[in-house]
Amino acid sequence: MNQLARLPLDDGTIDRARKLARRAGQPVVDMAKSHTTVAVERTVLRLAGLTGADGDGIPWVNRLADAVRSDVGIEHGVALPVFHALVSEGHHDLTMLAHKAAAGSLHFSIPTGKDAEAAKEAARIAVSGGIARMDAARAQRDQLIDEVGNPKQRPWIYLIVATGDIYEDIPQAQAAARAGADVIAVIRSTGQSLLDYVPEGATREGFAGTYATGENFRLMRAALDETSRELGRYIRLCNYASGLCMPEIAALAGMHRLDMMLNDCMYGILFRDINPIRTFVDQRLSRQIHARAGIIINTGEDNYLTTADAVEAAHTVTVSQLLNEYFAHEAGLPDELLGLGHAFEINPDLKDSFRMELAHAMLARQLFPDAPLKWMPPTRHMTGDVFKGNLLDGFFNLAGAMTGQGILLVGMMTEAVVTPWLSDRDIALQNVRYVLNACGGLVEDFHPPADGFIANRARFVLDEAVDLLDKIVDDGLLNAIADGTFGIMKRPADAGRGLDGVEKHAEDYYNPATELLEAGQKEAA
Repeated sequence: MNQLARLPLDDGTIDRARKLARRAGQPVVDMAKSHTTVAVERTVLRLAGLTGADGDGIPWVNRLADAVRSDVGIEHGVALPVFHALVSEGHHDLTMLAHKAAAGSLHFSIPTGKDAEAAKEAARIAVSGGIARMDAARAQRDQLIDEVGNPKQRPWIYLIVATGDIYEDIPQAQAAARAGADVIAVIRSTGQSLLDYVPEGATREGFAGTYATGENFRLMRAALDETSRELGRYIRLCNYASGLCMPEIAALAGMHRLDMMLNDCMYGILFRDINPIRTFVDQRLSRQIHARAGIIINTGEDNYLTTADAVEAAHTVTVSQLLNEYFAHEAGLPDELLGLGHAFEINPDLKDSFRMELAHAMLARQLFPDAPLKWMPPTRHMTGDVFKGNLLDGFFNLAGAMTGQGILLVGMMTEAVVTPWLSDRDIALQNVRYVLNACGGLVEDFHPPADGFIANRARFVLDEAVDLLDKIVDDGLLNAIADGTFGIMKRPADAGRGLDGVEKHAEDYYNPATELLEAGQKEAA
């Protein structure tokens, strides 16, 4: 990244922006540390080894967590009552315990004294097994990269595959990798983020995407390992850790060796109407898991610009990036795992639109020099004119080459028209290959003048971001979200899906997952 041009941005202004983001984010972190959710508690059970589902397809982690909640609530955490039952009643199997609890033949209580300590120890041992699986998967990734190598060029080429059928996704993903893709993103089935459970097993039906399940993760990762060895470069797998099961999906991804996950601080709040408190509590654990598993997160700032104007709201993207950086660092994610999002969404009919895109991209690149920024192609202003669309995608690819992006999502000229055919993807990849081959090194030569349009635009956006952060510090981030600051969506903290699954910690709350992950975070530091 040393060869990148630097804009004449004021270091004091940048430092002030980061300090304000920290002040704006700290109350949210404090809230996340003092609350739990049904998804957080189900994640504990998943890491402890509970798998499978009942005859109706409801996972046993849901059945067991619901039984605990019914008997004693979740404000103490599920670990104490569940492992007290295992230890005190001689049970040795979480699945059998879940069966009995679901049948109503077992009831839970909160242990105290020596019984509580015994339950904590049993829970720690069980959950450490799931964390050990993540550690082994991370080591396996490192070993395979050593064996076959990373892609030789940056940015990595990121391509979406999603048919609804995992067994159809696999050959399409392998074909995409052979055609040049470095990252395969399997889009989730529409609406999965609103499910308060994770489907079990391999799935063959999904609308505009494929369900995120542990078995689907395993199948796709195994197929891409074969292709990685065939091609002599490691192909990364991406999915989505968002919605009502954010930390659970993160845990499944960590244990099945996914490499990237969509994980944004506000996407589910704004665009899926998930309760803000639920989202921030779930997110903190999900990011702690990603940090331990070595998974790159991709944030969703690009989505704001599909509803708000990309020029007028440019500073809200910068503010969100700074908040995402703070939340990620607090959860233990280093810069190299922080795929901050931004997008090429300015109206192409606007004069100097490309120059403004370059200014925004350079601002993000300079603010976050060690983060593998994820650059998103145009979607909002794709009209169905596939020729113009392919040209716009070419300009997008050019902007990525000129500003040193880390992860380049392949734009489709059929965006907003149809789900892309394989031939559409091939044309899009030809576009990327041409641009990166022709001018991939242009970043070395592109040095806009210190007092020119691009530098002045970047300074203006940064100043607006600082002003907005000042207001957020005064008003509170939850109030800013409620007021429609981001993406013009108004989402109050006392509304939205999933609020009924949030509880404030009791004094004896215990979570072995956060205990173990935070201990590992301190050791790494």
